[in-house]
Amino acid sequence: MHLQTERLVLRLPRLDDAEALVDAVSDPETMRYIGDGSTTDLAGARRTIGKWLARWAESGLGQLAVERREDGAFLGRAGFLVWDREEWRIGSRPELGERAEVEIGWTLLRRHWGHGYATEAALALRDWALGEAGLTRLISLIQHGNERSVRVAEKLGERYERDVEVMGMRTRLFALGQAPARVTRAA
Repeated sequence: MHLQTERLVLRLPRLDDAEALVDAVSDPETMRYIGDGSTTDLAGARRTIGKWLARWAESGLGQLAVERREDGAFLGRAGFLVWDREEWRIGSRPELGERAEVEIGWTLLRRHWGHGYATEAALALRDWALGEAGLTRLISLIQHGNERSVRVAEKLGERYERDVEVMGMRTRLFALGQAPARVTRAA
C-alpha cells in the first residue's frame, strides 16, 4: 500500500520507523486522546508497528506511516482500525463480518501539528477506502475534548452520529456513510 498527496507519502510502516514513532507514543500530550492515554517506549513502538503490519495481513487495512515528500521526515501515522460495533473491541474483518466498523484515524508527532498534514493524509485514505477498497462507510472514534480531530473528521465529511463506550470511556462516533442495521444475535 502506497499513496501520495501533494506533500505526503503514505506507506506501509517498517520496523525502523519505531525510532521516530517513539516521539509520539512516549509523549503524554500526543497520546492524551489515543486509547487509554498510555505512553510507551521504543520497544512498545516496535510492538505497535508489528501489530499494524499484522492488521494489514489480516484485514487488508491498517496503519500507514506518514512521511513528508520533500525530505522524507516521519510525521506520524494514519490509517484504519476494524472495530466490533457491538462490543467496541478491535478485531479483523474476517473475524467480525457484519459487525465490523472501519475507523479512519491519525496521530502525528506533536511538532507536526497545525500544518494540515492529518487532514491531507486522512482525505487521501478516505478516497482510497471509498474507491479502491470498496468501503461504503467510515467512522472516527473521537474522545471528548479532542477538538483537533473533530475538525479533521468534519473535513472528511464525517458527522457526529452518537456516543459509544470504548475502553470504558464515552467516545463520540463520527461517520461518513449510512449506519448499518443493528445485528441481532440468535438466542
